[in-house]
Amino acid sequence: MKWKEFFTPVKNMDVEEARIYMAEHEEGTYTLLDVRQLGEYENSRIPGATLIPLPQLSDRLGELDPEKPVIAY
Repeated sequence: MKWKEFFTPVKNMDVEEARIYMAEHEEGTYTLLDVRQLGEYENSRIPGATLIPLPQLSDRLGELDPEKPVIAY
């Protein structure tokens, strides 16, 4: 992925919008991406979330399915 793609406008969701989206879509049809550090992830996380700490994201984008919407937190 090219850096230019990081600056593509995206839709923002608040917490309630994310909850509604997740309730209305089958698990596995979207990626729930946790970009916090490992300690934060281990302390509390949303079940089913994928951990890719923000500093590692550019190197690990290939792990994400480009066909699925991503909800990052």
